[in-house]
Amino acid sequence: MSLMGELQFFLGLQIKQGPEGTIVHQAKYTRDILKKFDMGDSKPMTTPMSTNTVLDADEDGEAVDQKEF
Repeated sequence: MSLMGELQFFLGLQIKQGPEGTIVHQAKYTRDILKKFDMGDSKPMTTPMSTNTVLDADEDGEAVDQKEF
């Protein structure tokens, strides 16, 4: 295995190894999907919601099958 060089892809995931640790991401997959749907020139956007918001259950809402989503 050492003759193959440093691991870069594994099961569709990109692997980046550095002094700070190992990072697993899907940037190439995301770019490919955007190109497939003609959205390659789309602008990046930050998360439209606070990442530390705690969501509460909607006690009066309609019940849904959680496995469906």
